[in-house]
Amino acid sequence: MTLEGLDDLDQKIIYELQNDARRTSSGMIAEEAGVSASTVRNRIQRLEEQGLISGYHADVEYETAGYQLYTLIICTAPVPRREELAAAALDIPGVVRVTEIMTGEENVHVSAVGEDGDDLSRIGRDLDELGLEVADEDLIRNEYAGAFDGFESDNKDEER
Repeated sequence: MTLEGLDDLDQKIIYELQNDARRTSSGMIAEEAGVSASTVRNRIQRLEEQGLISGYHADVEYETAGYQLYTLIICTAPVPRREELAAAALDIPGVVRVTEIMTGEENVHVSAVGEDGDDLSRIGRDLDELGLEVADEDLIRNEYAGAFDGFESDNKDEER
């Protein structure tokens, strides 16, 4: 599905869910859009079935939970195995996110959480045994996310 296949309601739903899926109900979206809540729920279900919306994730403050080290591990994978190795890396205990990069040698980025340096060393060894070459490791202080403004309706621009 492309942006051309999405109408204004689909785009509004996506935008609002990206902003705050936990505190945004189908009723709230429906009220703003002038449609019924069941219409919004049906649209969400369709967007999920089509693979446009693939999940809802909690943002976790790992340090507050007792995990002092949140690390970005930059890896290199052979291009023919990049997708396979990136998917397999997510099964390593402590790995919370894996991003596959299309360009460059450092083409797999692994976010990992640990209580101490021993945890991170084990994760590094596990990534190496998997077939990923660790190129760099960076401690993450904060991470921010927001909604893609391409899904924001034209009406919102007029309201500002």
